[in-house]
Amino acid sequence: MSKEYKYLNHVNFPSDIKKISQSNLKLLAEEVRKEMIEAVSETGGHLGAGLGVVELTIALHYIFDTPSDKLIWDVGHQSYPHKILTGRKDRIRTLRKGQGLSGFTKRSESEYDPFGAAHSSTSISSALGIAVANKLSNKSNNVIAVIGDGAMSAGMAYEAMNNAGESKTKMIVVLNDNDMSIAKPVGAMRSYLAKILSGKIYFGLRETAKLIISAFSKRFSKRAGLAEDFLRTAVTGGTLFSSLGFYYIGPIDGHNIDSLVSVLKNAKEINYEGPILIHIKTEKGKGYEFAEKSVDKFHGVTKFNVNTGVQEKSKSNIPSYTKIFANTLIKHAEKDSKIIGITAAMPSGTGMNLFGKKFPSRMFDVGIAEQHAVTFAAGLATEGFKPYAAIYSTFLQRAYDQVVHDVAIQSLPVRFAIDRAGLVGADGPTHAGSFDITYLATLPNFVVMAASDEADLIRMINTSVNINDKPSAFRYPRGNGIGVNLPSIDETIEIGKGRIIKEGNKIAIVNFGARLSECLIAEENLKKKGINITLVDARFAKPLDENLIWQLAIDHEALITIEEGSIGGFGSHVSQFLSDKNLLDNNLKYRSMILPDRFIDHDKPNLMYKQAGLDANSIESKVMDILNSKVIIKKSN
Repeated sequence: MSKEYKYLNHVNFPSDIKKISQSNLKLLAEEVRKEMIEAVSETGGHLGAGLGVVELTIALHYIFDTPSDKLIWDVGHQSYPHKILTGRKDRIRTLRKGQGLSGFTKRSESEYDPFGAAHSSTSISSALGIAVANKLSNKSNNVIAVIGDGAMSAGMAYEAMNNAGESKTKMIVVLNDNDMSIAKPVGAMRSYLAKILSGKIYFGLRETAKLIISAFSKRFSKRAGLAEDFLRTAVTGGTLFSSLGFYYIGPIDGHNIDSLVSVLKNAKEINYEGPILIHIKTEKGKGYEFAEKSVDKFHGVTKFNVNTGVQEKSKSNIPSYTKIFANTLIKHAEKDSKIIGITAAMPSGTGMNLFGKKFPSRMFDVGIAEQHAVTFAAGLATEGFKPYAAIYSTFLQRAYDQVVHDVAIQSLPVRFAIDRAGLVGADGPTHAGSFDITYLATLPNFVVMAASDEADLIRMINTSVNINDKPSAFRYPRGNGIGVNLPSIDETIEIGKGRIIKEGNKIAIVNFGARLSECLIAEENLKKKGINITLVDARFAKPLDENLIWQLAIDHEALITIEEGSIGGFGSHVSQFLSDKNLLDNNLKYRSMILPDRFIDHDKPNLMYKQAGLDANSIESKVMDILNSKVIIKKSN
């Protein structure tokens, strides 16, 4: 920490916050907000969400006894203030850097992170699990889940709330409403009513009234109960949450720290055996002018100038894979009215915002609802439309049952544009696209492609437009292309056919995906050593180019496959084919280069690939190892 702060300098852990008078917590909030802005300006990251919950974070740690009381942040985008206040203040400028703090909550990082996150809508489920564990263990610890209104749109959140209401387990859910108009604007009267409704006096009267009412007839009791519920609902707007079994409080001003402290204190002390929902209204990007004025409220930012809000621009003039996908799909949609764009709360991240500007009636952002997105696309496909579901690899995992049951089994022509394939850098293992090759290529009748460069991405999009009898997917990495010439939208590739890039002898390298550029560097280095390899771009994991693999196996002493994916992917399919055709029986040396069987922590992508053993040096070393391999495995006596 580079600044001298009146209060923050003396706060290292939540116990230090409790030493500050409530009247000075607002000043502490100002210091935390300032420190976070300056830190993220140096590191980049998710700024807007954290700015919106500074007061809430302080109030939660002020009232509750963390880490004994469990505080769970949904997604973790908003956890930076939490990290500053829980022993990580001096490391906050290492956010998202190699060996530094994670951009999300992480159990191994701190005891104040009881549950790791990065994907949305998991907080209520995990909090309920912890609360039930406390109940079974006769512990009285409080459990608090903080979830945003966007995350609340996911079905998992409602599944959890339904279960929580049924279980009658005490827990607190804080709904951070910073966008959706769940309730009317917050005013002084609403804050006052929320405080009253959460207090001991009201609650006690309410329970006493129930006892009195129960002494009368069932008819009177029922009417009186309905009247009480109606009155409370009319005041608070808690119909939905009350129907799910939650005691609803709110909405209240999430930037009024005094209101927050009062309501949280009341919620903590209430003798209520069941879940409580506190609805707060906040402003994403609060307290930083440039974030408040920004369309995305500085959700995710690169390094930026604190005084101007101007973010660092990419030094490359080469367009990103995401933009190339969007522009290519737009060109096709101009000619084909059946093309539909679908995304799940990631319009700018997937390029679907560009598609939506051009075709507003043909782009659907379904919110954080990947399962719905896939089956929605399947429904469109049954009626002859050509849906493109643009979803990050890591988020498509959430809809795997729908991919299998609703798309693959019915052989519906849904096109999956799989962004962020492979390792993604600062967002770490939670956002890495490590598994899509494995989980898609295992499905019958699926076309699975991977672009080696931006030109091939265009060809694969072009090809997918005409795949009308089965599902297809093409994967591509995060970031910019490599700067190759781009083909027209008329240029397609034959399904299930790879291409030979370099012809050599002895050893063949078969690449699947964006490691081709590293393969080419390795090939040049090997050539300087007098080793001429055959280099192939597979293009398809399914259907496999069996004729090409067969020929490579016959003509070479060794075969190496390379992919940016986990075990069970492209290399496994090649191995299975070689085994089925007895091509391993004639001393063919086969090796598969894949992501290691572990999660790789966040770092710069090139360093992550080095760790994974998928950079040019690793490829070169693998070739040298296989050339020098003379190991004969003998059966031990």
